Amino acid sequence: MAEANPAAAAENLPTDAAVDAAAEDAANAAAVASGDPDQMLGVVQSSLVDLWTDFLARLPFLAAGVVVLFAAWGASSLAKSAVRRLLARSRFKRGVRDLAQQFASVTVWVLAIIVAAVIVFPGMTPAKVLAGLGIGSVALGFAFKDIVENFLAGVLILWRFPFDPGDYIVCGDVEGRVEEVTVRMTLVRQTNGELVVLPNAQLFKEPVTVRTYEPRRRSTIIVGVSYDTDVDEAREVLRDALSGCESVSSDHPVEIFAQEYASSSINFEVTWWCGTTPLDERSSRDEVVSATKRAMDTAGIEIPFPYRTLTFKEPLPLEGREDCETAES
Repeated sequence: MAEANPAAAAENLPTDAAVDAAAEDAANAAAVASGDPDQMLGVVQSSLVDLWTDFLARLPFLAAGVVVLFAAWGASSLAKSAVRRLLARSRFKRGVRDLAQQFASVTVWVLAIIVAAVIVFPGMTPAKVLAGLGIGSVALGFAFKDIVENFLAGVLILWRFPFDPGDYIVCGDVEGRVEEVTVRMTLVRQTNGELVVLPNAQLFKEPVTVRTYEPRRRSTIIVGVSYDTDVDEAREVLRDALSGCESVSSDHPVEIFAQEYASSSINFEVTWWCGTTPLDERSSRDEVVSATKRAMDTAGIEIPFPYRTLTFKEPLPLEGREDCETAES
């Protein structure tokens, strides 16, 4: 028969504090079961005193946890600043640099929360904190599906999308300049001054037109000339007019084509390249329209109004014609 280990038996014995706590719990249960109001009030007071005492005992740990979180706030700013300086001269796009800064900040905050949890709860270990964060992340993922979706879309936008703050984009009915891209949303300033907050998931799912992806974009207007105009002469007049416009890019050829026989004119399609921002495009269009109108007037080429020819099966009498003929006779 194996001999009992005295040390193990001693470890299994309840401590004095455990015995006292068990005795106090039994006394409180008996007081509640008795139904005596004085005893029940005493139990409530004893519980409140125990809670207050436990709070005072843990107050230094709580204060230390708060200090750690405040230190994390400063460390997060320092980490973002360090990453920004480190990547300032790199060839990475701005979205990648912003993503690196945000990840540095998130990393500092996660570490600070783990340290604060271990300090505030002495029985807690980093492994338990990480396990709790893993289980909590799954629960939060189901509870906040849209937020998680926007977060992941924001990471992909910052990492791979071909636009940065300052670019002009079009997404659905929203058109404007990108003010800021975060991991959850994108701020777009429209040309009328309104600020639109777009969820990143919408940008990731819908087609996005980046107007300023290239330094130049093509613009087109339609110019009509009368049917008695020489087509080749009109084409050269239009080409000379655009050659004198400062906003027309000289790196791309001006394209002028006779497009169609319209109801009152022969229409020319005039195409040129200009700046990509909305202001550049409108300014260039204004300059081109003004230049072509002046050139047409100088060359004596008519830009016709719509003509209408009315045909009747039977002659229509004109009022007052008979009176005029009588007066003449």
